[in-house]
Amino acid sequence: MAAPEPIQTAAAYDSKIEGNIIFTRVDAAINWMRKNSLWPMPMGLACCAIELMATGASRFDISRFGAEVMRFSPRQADVMIVAGTVTYKMALAVKRVWDQMPEPKWCIAMGACASSGGMYRSYAVLQGIDRLIPVDVYISGCPPRPEALLEGLMRLQRKIDREHSLHEQKKELVDSLA
Repeated sequence: MAAPEPIQTAAAYDSKIEGNIIFTRVDAAINWMRKNSLWPMPMGLACCAIELMATGASRFDISRFGAEVMRFSPRQADVMIVAGTVTYKMALAVKRVWDQMPEPKWCIAMGACASSGGMYRSYAVLQGIDRLIPVDVYISGCPPRPEALLEGLMRLQRKIDREHSLHEQKKELVDSLA
């Protein structure tokens, strides 16, 4: 009697590579890479920028999130941290920098002034950066502590983790495969 033919499966077992195979979705892999290597573009416009700089120091260790290197070129950044009072004179510069950032990009409004204009209800102050660019995470405080910015980064990571990155950015590719 002849031996039965081996059955071919999608994922075969090989003792030489045991433990070296990972099954995941493309979205999950892309989101994992994006959320763990956030490159911030600091837009320090007022006092909140001091707390932003403190977050980059060794005590708070922002490098846990892959965000230790602040990018001062918008073409190399994917997270804009708007920290401080946004005046109308600076609003166009903030918008120009935002437009130069490549997709995907996210924005964090750090502090009361960036979120809502703060205590400045005047003709010269923009009453929230969300009137100009889309904001993903708001951090309250005047100024917020570095721990609050770290919490904001973790919230942004959770938001990135839930995105459908492949379908949103490569619609033509996904439609051609379907």
